[in-house]
Amino acid sequence: MRAEVCIIGGGPGGCAAALQLSRHGVPAILLEKARFPRDKVCGDALSGKVMRALERLDPSLAASVKADAHAQPSWGVTFVAPSGRLLRVPFSRTTGIGEAPGAILPRLCFDDLLFQRVKQAPGISVIEGSRAEGFHRVDGGWRIEVKDSAEESIECRIVIDASGANSPFARNVAGIKLEPRHHAAGVRAYYSGVKGLDPQGFIELIFLKELLPGYLWIFPLPDGRANVGLGLRSDVVSKRRVDIKATLTMLVATHPQLRERFAEARIEGGIQGMGLPLASKRRPLSGDGYLLVGDAGHLIDPFTGEGISHAMISGVHAADVAREAIGANDTSAARMRAHDERVWKRLGKELAISTRLQQLADRAWLFDFVVDRANRNPALADTISSMFNDLDLRERLRKPGFYMDLLLGRAPKPV
Repeated sequence: MRAEVCIIGGGPGGCAAALQLSRHGVPAILLEKARFPRDKVCGDALSGKVMRALERLDPSLAASVKADAHAQPSWGVTFVAPSGRLLRVPFSRTTGIGEAPGAILPRLCFDDLLFQRVKQAPGISVIEGSRAEGFHRVDGGWRIEVKDSAEESIECRIVIDASGANSPFARNVAGIKLEPRHHAAGVRAYYSGVKGLDPQGFIELIFLKELLPGYLWIFPLPDGRANVGLGLRSDVVSKRRVDIKATLTMLVATHPQLRERFAEARIEGGIQGMGLPLASKRRPLSGDGYLLVGDAGHLIDPFTGEGISHAMISGVHAADVAREAIGANDTSAARMRAHDERVWKRLGKELAISTRLQQLADRAWLFDFVVDRANRNPALADTISSMFNDLDLRERLRKPGFYMDLLLGRAPKPV
C-alpha cells in the first residue's frame, strides 16, 4: 500500500494532520494501533485553543463537540494556592454569555468524534487495529512494516509521527530521549459524587504544598462526575520516591482541602497513569522525510499540562509542510525544518512563559503572595485573568517590575 504521507497515530494531532491533508488534496494513510472508540488517559479539558483549532479545521466538527451530551461547558480555571486561597480566572470577560470558550469532554468521546470524521475525509485511508513495527529508508521515502493488518507494509514519501508520548519512531528514528527533568508522571481517575463542583464548569488546578512543583486537578463533567488527577515532574517523583497513585488516593481521603468534598465520592474504575513529555526544553520536530506532532515531539505545556491544542496545531503545520515539500519534490531535512520554525513561532513564546511559571510554582510563598494580592485588588485580578489570553501581558510575569507592582499592591502597568 502506498500514499504520499503516512500518519502514525489517530489521536487529535494525527487526525488534525489527516483532515488538513485532505483539505489540501494530498493522499495519506493513517495507521492507528487501537480500534476506536478507545480511551486515552488525560485530564479531558478542551481549552479555547482546542475549540479554535477545531473551528478552523471543520466548523461542523467543532459544533458536534459542543453539542455532545458528555461535554461540560467550561468558562474558566480556578487556581488554588498552597494556602488554600482561590483565584478564579475566566477564559472570557463575558463569562456566562453565549457559548462557553472551553469544554471538558472525555477523550473516549472526543477522540472518536475526530477519528470518525477522518474516516469520511476524501483521500485518507485509515488502517485501524494495526501497529507500525519498523521504519526503513528506501528510495523515494519510507517503508513501514505493519503488524496485525492485511497490509504487510506501507510505502510513503513522508512520515508524520503522531503516536504519542511513547512513540517508537520519535525514540528510535528521531533520537528523542526521555529526560526526567522535562517529563511528568500523571494519574487520573473518574469520580462521582464530588462536592463543590463549579456550576460554570471552571476547572480546578490545586497547588498543594505537598505536590509542588506539581498539582492536583478536578475537572467537572455532567451529572456530578469529575476527572480527578495529579501530575508531578518525573525527576521529583524519583527523588522523593513517590507512589503517585497512592498519593492521589491519600490526598482526596485525608487532605483538609479535599476530604469533605470527597467524603461521599465514589471512584469509577481504577486510577490510570500516563507520561507527559514536557516542552520545557525545545527538541527538533523534523528530520529527513519526517515530521513530529504533539506528544511525540514533547509539546505539552509544562505549567498547565495542556497537550491537545498543541498536538492539533502542530498536526496542521505538519500537513502544510508536507504538502509544500511534496509539491517541491524535496523532503530533505532542510525542507522539513519549516515545521520546527512554524510550530515554535506559534507556541514558543507561550511555552517559554509556561516554563517560567512552572519554576515559580515551586515557591509556595510566592504563589500564595500573588493569589492573596490578586484577591485584594480587583484590577490586579483582572490583569492576571487577561494574561491567560494575552501573551504580551503574560510576558510580564518574567519581569521583576511585575513583582514590584505586587509588593506595592497595584495592577501592573500596561505593556
